[in-house]
Amino acid sequence: MEKIDSVVIGAGVIGLAVARCLAQTGREILILEAAENFGSGISSRNSEVIHAGLHYPVDSLKTLLCVRGRGMLYAYCAERGIAHRRCGKLIVAAHAGQLDRLDAMAAHARSAGVDDLERLGRSEALRLEPALECLAALYSPSTGIVDSHALMLALLGDAERAGAVLALKSPVLGGEVTATGILLEIGGSEPAQLLANNVFLCAGLGAQPLARALRGLPRESVPPLSYAKGNYFALAGRAPFSHLIYPLPEAAGLGVHLTLDLSGQARFGPDVEWIEHIDYRVDPRRSDSFYAAIRSYWPALPDAALVPAYAGIRPKPNAPGAAACDFMIQGKARHGVAGLVCCYGIESPGLTSALALADYAVALCQGG
Repeated sequence: MEKIDSVVIGAGVIGLAVARCLAQTGREILILEAAENFGSGISSRNSEVIHAGLHYPVDSLKTLLCVRGRGMLYAYCAERGIAHRRCGKLIVAAHAGQLDRLDAMAAHARSAGVDDLERLGRSEALRLEPALECLAALYSPSTGIVDSHALMLALLGDAERAGAVLALKSPVLGGEVTATGILLEIGGSEPAQLLANNVFLCAGLGAQPLARALRGLPRESVPPLSYAKGNYFALAGRAPFSHLIYPLPEAAGLGVHLTLDLSGQARFGPDVEWIEHIDYRVDPRRSDSFYAAIRSYWPALPDAALVPAYAGIRPKPNAPGAAACDFMIQGKARHGVAGLVCCYGIESPGLTSALALADYAVALCQGG
């Protein structure tokens, strides 16, 4: 049985950021990834938005790590030459009944540390985006977009240069908490057992099942897992927008918003459905409900202009329909196991938060 200092389970953007942070402290790091390539799960199915931190409770980890991580991410992308653009976002009020809520969002954002929002009237908003229709808007200049694959390549490169090793097609089947470390059972073409001093569980949709397969980890510390599938549609043609466009959020989510990739391709979504099994297919018929929502801020959307783009699945640590959950990052103080950090429910704004989240998780492991 081989022994190692630290293991990171999962090679998505969170796992790679954690591995980079650990490796740069001089530790011996092994990254275990069940799939054939890194970043092929949740990290490959997102809108690639760099969020400002507007939409989450002020005292939440999501706000803390998003606001801190956003600055870290912009600096990292600039330093590494990772393609990104600080394109900005408009959050729009469609009618007079939403104006008070727009002002409340601006006040909330200031409390969360987002101090660069601008309140725009209709004419000011249309000056930025002539195809837009709204009564007023908030302009977020800190919102942007990033090439998420290039970001993960850079994180992996940093980790490997500092001595970390990535093992693909190496699923962790289970394990046991022992007196001398955490014993992991690794499958794949060369099954093995590995005893680690520290384990960082960054397995996305697989985090809860794997945690339940870890003998000695209290089962009551593992949250439930629900799959929230978001369906996205792309525009057939080029949209007349240079900023991201979000309707004023409703209670159930952020609404059908418009995002752009670095090539200028527009994507709309999500509409969310709760599913029992992982399924990334997008039913073209779901676009029917998108048209009215999009035309509330872009009346000129042509008929039959939407085509299926992709689906992403968020690992919700709560039951369908329950209030939104914060990031759940558990160390010894929560579950009683020294050297183990479990990351649950890491969804948006996980990409934006990745570098700050990695610092937080490593500090949590060191401090218990």
